[in-house]
Amino acid sequence: MADANGSKGQRRREALLQLLKQQGRITISEMVEKFGCSEATARRDLEQLESEYPVIRTIGGAMYDGMHTVRDLPFEEKAGLSILEKERIAALAASLIEEGDVIGLSGGTTNFLIAKQLKTRKGITVVTNAVNIAMELAGSQVQVVVTGGIMRHNSFELCGPLGEGTVSHLHIGKMFFGVDGISVDGGITIYSEQEAQICKALIKRSQEAYAVFDHTKTGKTSLFSTAALSELRGIITDMPLSPELAAQVEQHGISVYVTD
Repeated sequence: MADANGSKGQRRREALLQLLKQQGRITISEMVEKFGCSEATARRDLEQLESEYPVIRTIGGAMYDGMHTVRDLPFEEKAGLSILEKERIAALAASLIEEGDVIGLSGGTTNFLIAKQLKTRKGITVVTNAVNIAMELAGSQVQVVVTGGIMRHNSFELCGPLGEGTVSHLHIGKMFFGVDGISVDGGITIYSEQEAQICKALIKRSQEAYAVFDHTKTGKTSLFSTAALSELRGIITDMPLSPELAAQVEQHGISVYVTD
């Protein structure tokens, strides 16, 4: 019986994948109607497809990424990429944080490394939507505020209306957030729609927003917009920006911090 159920589920997911390739996107309610499954089964199917194919979960459904834009890598994979550059960027970002600051940290490997830098500091409050960052600061003298929400397993970030509702009551001084792409045309973009939404909410409640990224993100555009370049107070990276991007950044009066 289990084999029959398993093969039935496999056939349903194969049909779903073909539909996604044809239509480009699908909603949970469409899946329930078309395949006669429950919402929970539909979500599990999308979660499985996302782990194997260029399928992107969105709020209320999914879309097929036929263009293969910047992928949503698991945290463990991202942590191994450009680790020395990320550590230098994190140290530079931490140097901008002073005692008494209330800072925001979205998820991502570079921000996780910023949290590591803050473990021995005092008099700082960190607002974060990332479970791994909160745990990294556990036991330190840093006060931690966690936003709440539903956790994305790839990034350990808490997303959704619950977290956004919490953020709307907060006042953040300096917000540090990661990016999957930064470009003149696209501005600041990331791969996940849910992460883009909570990051927007955090930026909105911040006095200063700092984009933190390594040079591999420059000139790239991912799927969902997080912020326009004009919303930034600063950029923290490991290599000088391209002339075109540098000109735009200068036009908006954004400070650029480049590691040695």
